[in-house]
Amino acid sequence: MARRGMQFGIFLAPFHRRGDNPTLAISRDLEMVELLDRLGYDEAWIGEHHSAGWEIIASPELMIAAAAERTKHIRIGSGVTSLPYHHPFLVAQRFVQLDHMTRGRAMLGCGPGALVSDAYMLGIDPATQRRRMEESLEAIMALLACDGPVTRKTDWFEMYEARLHLRPYSEPHFPISVASTLTPSGPVTAGRNGVGILSLGAGMPGGPAAIAGQWRIAEEEAAKVGKTMDRKNWRMVMNVHVAATDEQAMEDVRVGERLETVTYFEDALGRPPGRSEDPLTDGIKAGTTLVGSPDTVARGIQNLVKHSDGGFGGFLFRAHDWADREQTWRSYELFARYVAPRFQQSLDTVAGSQDWVVENRKTIFGPNVEALRKAFTDAGRAPPAGFDARASGARDA
Repeated sequence: MARRGMQFGIFLAPFHRRGDNPTLAISRDLEMVELLDRLGYDEAWIGEHHSAGWEIIASPELMIAAAAERTKHIRIGSGVTSLPYHHPFLVAQRFVQLDHMTRGRAMLGCGPGALVSDAYMLGIDPATQRRRMEESLEAIMALLACDGPVTRKTDWFEMYEARLHLRPYSEPHFPISVASTLTPSGPVTAGRNGVGILSLGAGMPGGPAAIAGQWRIAEEEAAKVGKTMDRKNWRMVMNVHVAATDEQAMEDVRVGERLETVTYFEDALGRPPGRSEDPLTDGIKAGTTLVGSPDTVARGIQNLVKHSDGGFGGFLFRAHDWADREQTWRSYELFARYVAPRFQQSLDTVAGSQDWVVENRKTIFGPNVEALRKAFTDAGRAPPAGFDARASGARDA
């Protein structure tokens, strides 16, 4: 059962800089999921990529299985499985198996495939990827319903009287979400299938102002087919780094962010359309990148809530290697301690309890002070030198 309030986690593409030992990087990713589990984070979404050198995980399912064995509570999903690269029957079968192996902690994130170089090597025309994703997801949803055999024939996959070997462990099935940037494609697909949304566009230029409109698109599409959308299944994805002060946070990430921007997004990907020349500075100003103290980051999330025009259910760090290992892990700890509780209503009763005691201190502790004095009187003894019943009364045992 999900906890009260907003859920928090990471979107682990991952982004590991060229020159970093890839074996150690993958091991570090698993260690980080273990850390997040101990810190009380709710989710980790793990990506699928096959080229360009930085995003080096090819099989989210293998990472999910390994991470599940090392953790107790955190939910683990694909962020995302590129549906045009796989037969939908096999995707459904693998995630149903993970659903059982994790006792309901597995999640399926869906997308058309982010890197054109991946599609090129697989002989897939990029113009067909979104349509193929929609066809695949529709088939997966039909299989998960377990209402009978499923037959489909498209120009890239066929199924004849297909049915799942196992019924999903979760009821009615594991969580499913569609990745969305700034185009209507993701919200349309999510709405038609009544599933969640991973809003990667929230961290892009113009993203916060666009998210409310994207949710409305999903709701409109869902209504057309008799489905409803639940804001609890809507997650925002942003670059985040937390330190004790704004200045320290910027100092932690400045060099690593510049390395990622220049060597990956510029040199390898040719700076995708809409990406700023200085995404760190511009993103902080626009509220699409949250780097700073716990107070600064909390204000950024609250601003995003306002832009959403009704709220959302989850917020995910876009995991990166901008800072070193110790600074990055400290960032996750600071967030878990001082930011997340503000959005999960876990501080309200604690603060309220202290405020009540402060406001009623004289009334509550007054009788106890007298009781302490009487304890000495009844015993026929004088209080020790320097004894103050008012100072001792609140914690007398």
